[in-house]
Amino acid sequence: MSSFFPQRPSYSQLRERFLRAAQAAGALLTEYVHPLAGPFGETLATDVAWLGDPDARKVLVALSGTHGVEGYYGSDCQSRWLESLKGRELPEGVAVLMIHLINPWGTAWMRRVNEDNLDQNRNYLDFSKPLPDNRAYQDVHAIYACAQLQGPQRDKADAAFEAAISQMGWPGLMSVVEAGQYDFADGLFYGGREPSWSNRTLRSIVAGHLSGVEVAACFDLHTGAGDYGHPMLMSIVESAYPALDDAKALFGPWLFTLITGAGQVSETGVAATSTGYTSQMLLDALPGVHLMPFVIECGTYPGAEVHGHLRDDHWLHMHGDPLDETGRRIKLGLLEQFYPADPDWQEVVWLRTRQIWDKALAALLTIKP
Repeated sequence: MSSFFPQRPSYSQLRERFLRAAQAAGALLTEYVHPLAGPFGETLATDVAWLGDPDARKVLVALSGTHGVEGYYGSDCQSRWLESLKGRELPEGVAVLMIHLINPWGTAWMRRVNEDNLDQNRNYLDFSKPLPDNRAYQDVHAIYACAQLQGPQRDKADAAFEAAISQMGWPGLMSVVEAGQYDFADGLFYGGREPSWSNRTLRSIVAGHLSGVEVAACFDLHTGAGDYGHPMLMSIVESAYPALDDAKALFGPWLFTLITGAGQVSETGVAATSTGYTSQMLLDALPGVHLMPFVIECGTYPGAEVHGHLRDDHWLHMHGDPLDETGRRIKLGLLEQFYPADPDWQEVVWLRTRQIWDKALAALLTIKP
């Protein structure tokens, strides 16, 4: 056995397709090998493709796999776009940088988190400073630490879960759980106690490829939040940034700006109370670049349904076996939540993602640093 599901692409197949497309388009490739292997012993790596003028001062960046299992959508769009760019001349002075599966372990194992049970979008922090304090999470942690998938312990955890919803409401509970927490390594939305491999690797990629750039538009690719089949174009940051006016002028009412932090609320399905997002890290790491950090978030299923599958997958990796029959059933359910098998869903999100990238690529020349 070399994949979880023969009818679905495996991590290795995603990687092979991306590398073929990048090579055919004439991209310069660099690999960052992960220290751990995949579920079937496969080598894991983040691959970086630079397409266009090596000295380009304006760059479109596409980043996939921040949340591993969401990388199936991101990888598909990256490969499709590279295939469409084959033989196509980019505007002079403009390049494309593709960062493929920054959390390769999560993609290979079909997990949203990384090898340390860590949510990458809660990990981009300055760990020399005090970490965000989410004391409210400790009151619900036992729900997620349940050692049973079925049975009296799970029944008790489910009852506590329903009681928390009755007391706080669904948005209130999720504002606590999804905000990120830094005390329970065996909990949900754990942010870690130090920079992860993916964090360190992305910072290295950014420093090596973007530090001398004048203007950049970066798209972090996600799924799971929002209405089914609707790709939301967002900018998720802690405060307004210098290039925000250009980002708004470029995309107009299509762009939704989400300011994050304690007490913030959002009806998008994306957690507004959390910190440690990729977008903010990029802004902090590239102060000399006129950077527009975007997120494309493709909606799938209702939040409560997605959350239920996250709970089951969390149990699986804490107490079960991802490769047995129960594990494979849970994996298939989780993959469906973040990358629906529906071909119409896949085609719609690709169409909209391509539109966004084509628009940004054409506009980069007109944006002044």
